[in-house]
Amino acid sequence: MCWVAVDRGLRLASKRSFPADRERWLTVRDEIYEEIMDKGWNAEHETFVQSYDEDTLDASNLIMPLVFFLSPNDPRMLGTLDAINRSPKEGGLVTGGLVYRYDVNESADGLTGEEGTFSLCTFWLVEALTRAGRVDDARLIFEQMLGYSNHLGLYAEEIGPSGEALGNFPQAFTHLTLISAAFNLDRALGSDRQADILP
Repeated sequence: MCWVAVDRGLRLASKRSFPADRERWLTVRDEIYEEIMDKGWNAEHETFVQSYDEDTLDASNLIMPLVFFLSPNDPRMLGTLDAINRSPKEGGLVTGGLVYRYDVNESADGLTGEEGTFSLCTFWLVEALTRAGRVDDARLIFEQMLGYSNHLGLYAEEIGPSGEALGNFPQAFTHLTLISAAFNLDRALGSDRQADILP
């Protein structure tokens, strides 16, 4: 997100003719990018990881193509998608189409209790798959996810192992990612395959 902040600052400055130390900002943005590509990529596991020089997965890496850090079809992004989209037993973060933020057994976050899957992360997966051209997989996960909303179409922050709503409710960030995933999926399906995919 540091890269995103500098990149968007550059874009805003250019678009609105705001004063900016453009050369310095470009240098910093590119240095951040190179560092992430060098230290955040795990060549052995062919995936981006939670922290430098580690092998733990993190669902936040799904937003890399969503913020234009990396092309959705870049082989490193496809490798990250594949790694995250495995079951936890296989080292991934997805169970039944739902996405965990990270493996709590591998990443001590200081919180007590069990975590559910994160609705926000599941919609990130839908959008990342859509942008990578894996529209059928994205649509299946999206349609499954629709069944986890309440009778008003609202989502909690997390979904428990029995499908129960956990955490903050309603969760605003989840609904923003729902809208973004739905918009991109609908666009990818095209006018000849228009579907009423929202409740």
